[in-house]
Amino acid sequence: MSSTRSKRKPTTVSRRRSTTSTSSHGGSASRKRSVGDADVTMSSGNVFADMGLPNAEEVLFKADLVIAIAEIIHKRRLSQGAAAKIVGIDQPKVSALLSGDTRGFSADRLMRILTKLGRDVEIRVLKSKKSIGRVRVAA
Repeated sequence: MSSTRSKRKPTTVSRRRSTTSTSSHGGSASRKRSVGDADVTMSSGNVFADMGLPNAEEVLFKADLVIAIAEIIHKRRLSQGAAAKIVGIDQPKVSALLSGDTRGFSADRLMRILTKLGRDVEIRVLKSKKSIGRVRVAA
């Protein structure tokens, strides 16, 4: 079996950790530099803000919740149908969710799905080291 890889050099480097994500209010705080013959833009930590999407912080928060849901489903080796029965939604919605489509899913609804999958969801409010705080999901 052969695979094809893109010969295009990456133009964005993200420093986001897989188990913990952070985002900051406001626009992109990215920095540009050259690496070899490629221009590289360092991510602000929120790819959605870097792309200029509205509500980037909320989109990242929901994406991180979906990642946690997907990891639980994978670790428990649940089919989409079995996961749908546990969380109380139909299988096509589970499929859409696992494909990254969060339309129709509020952050609250995603947190309720996590609780139905046997997880506690804890929200803590902490004093920020910066003048503007951040939202973070730690799984």
